[in-house]
Amino acid sequence: MSGALPEFFFRTRDNGALVFRVDGENRQRRIELNQIAVVNLAKGEVRAHGDHQLTPEELAAIADWVETRKAQLARRSHDEILRTVDQLNAAAQWAQSKASDAELEDVTDALLLAMHDLRGVLVRRRAEKLSREG
Repeated sequence: MSGALPEFFFRTRDNGALVFRVDGENRQRRIELNQIAVVNLAKGEVRAHGDHQLTPEELAAIADWVETRKAQLARRSHDEILRTVDQLNAAAQWAQSKASDAELEDVTDALLLAMHDLRGVLVRRRAEKLSREG
């Protein structure tokens, strides 16, 4: 590793992270990660780990991480949707120009149902928006 070690390390997981205090100033000169908290983004919870009492500094660092992580996940979600549009276009091109009858038979029902469901959601959301505006 280059440079100074960060004070905290966040091991991300599905709905949040485990929070560790980084200790590089011990006798063995080894990096130690001491878990201090668990963050659940879905529930908005921060729980201290074990007997540890979270300090205001630790809570502030966790709050900063939560804000940054939520923004990152929102950007990632938007990018995934844009990639999905590209994938739908690629699927249409594949179905028209490259797919065999057997390949189409294998995927057609699943694609049609998924697209039908997506279309229904999009139409309903657009109608709700228009009714609120008008």
